[in-house]
Amino acid sequence: MTFTLAACGGGDNEGSSNDNGDSSEEAGSGEQITLTVATFNEFGYEELLEEYESLHDNITVEHVKADTADNARDALRNSLGADSGAADIEAIEIDWLVEFMQYPDKFSDLSDPSVDGRWQDWKADAATTDDGKLIGYGTDNGPQAICYRADLFEAAGLPTEREEVATLLEGDWQHYFDVGKDFVATSDSAWFDSAGATWQGMINQVEVPYQEPSGEIIATTSPEVRSLYDQVLAASTDAELSAGLQQWTPDWVAGFQSDSFATMLCPGWMLGIIEGNSEGVEGWDVANVFPGGGGNWGGSYLTVPAQGDHIEEAKALANWLTEPEQQIKAFEAKGTFPSQVEALESETLLSSTNEFFNNAPTGQIFVDRAKAITFQPFKGPDYFSINSALQDALTRVDVDGTDDAQTSWDKFVADVEALG
Repeated sequence: MTFTLAACGGGDNEGSSNDNGDSSEEAGSGEQITLTVATFNEFGYEELLEEYESLHDNITVEHVKADTADNARDALRNSLGADSGAADIEAIEIDWLVEFMQYPDKFSDLSDPSVDGRWQDWKADAATTDDGKLIGYGTDNGPQAICYRADLFEAAGLPTEREEVATLLEGDWQHYFDVGKDFVATSDSAWFDSAGATWQGMINQVEVPYQEPSGEIIATTSPEVRSLYDQVLAASTDAELSAGLQQWTPDWVAGFQSDSFATMLCPGWMLGIIEGNSEGVEGWDVANVFPGGGGNWGGSYLTVPAQGDHIEEAKALANWLTEPEQQIKAFEAKGTFPSQVEALESETLLSSTNEFFNNAPTGQIFVDRAKAITFQPFKGPDYFSINSALQDALTRVDVDGTDDAQTSWDKFVADVEALG
């Protein structure tokens, strides 16, 4: 689907927000309105939206949740291209934020003194145009740990306590794969879910993975990208560490119920997804460790499309949802890790545990993992398309079995060249 819009700047903020999350010009209005909020995967907003309705008698909130981020992106592209059909609030994932930042006139300006300093600098800067327009309010970040099945570890003779597992897995990606070889030697389960899922952790540790800030695409010529591609496929197929389950597919979901894999890369937002897919399964835990040190996978923003009928009310709701207090509640609900500076110092966060994950101290673990992140990769306008093509290349080898590593890489090169 081609998104043909002229990129342009501009846009003024029409009204500030007070401490209760109500627009100063709209608060107190008795007009009965309905606001739509479009998200994907798990944002932890179900109870929060009900709470907002209870605080605002004149507002009804409808939550539209796409099954995948890809489908959410496609729906938003179509709505913005047609200038019709977008929700009042649209969530945008960090990997496709830059793509939409090319069209700032399609979004309301969310800049406001009340949100200055709310987020870590890199989080806010990524959603700010050169002329100072704030396109999105940051929701969560994705600092990563390793989630693992302690029961499968025990059956394979590996340590099971999370501190011991963290020590066991400390090291680089090759070490993680080497431990996996020891595991699969004595287990019927795979070490991880798929090459594609593992790739996300690896590529997010590359400072300039696919595209230079100048716009030059380097994905097919970067020795680092090719080396990581070969490494993850060697582990997945040659060493047979992968369950070959493409993430987000029905087979992947079913894999949680059939002991298909023992570990997976685990940003905070993944906790709710694992729990939701693992009903009746016991043994999941979280280790305070990540191959290569630290890395961020994911994190999103709330935007207010300019085509909406209730711009100021939508801004007020987006503001309220991304206040530190609400982000702590979202973390408690689904494990979505807050990006707000104040929230990171919250005792509620630091003392938070997760019963499903063997009462793991998930708050402290993900704060530690966030501190281990030393940079954010540069993700240009073509990042999403290139990464999708790379994921397709991995899937052809690891999941479908239709190609070997070289022939699939050649197809990836052709796909990237076709981007123009």
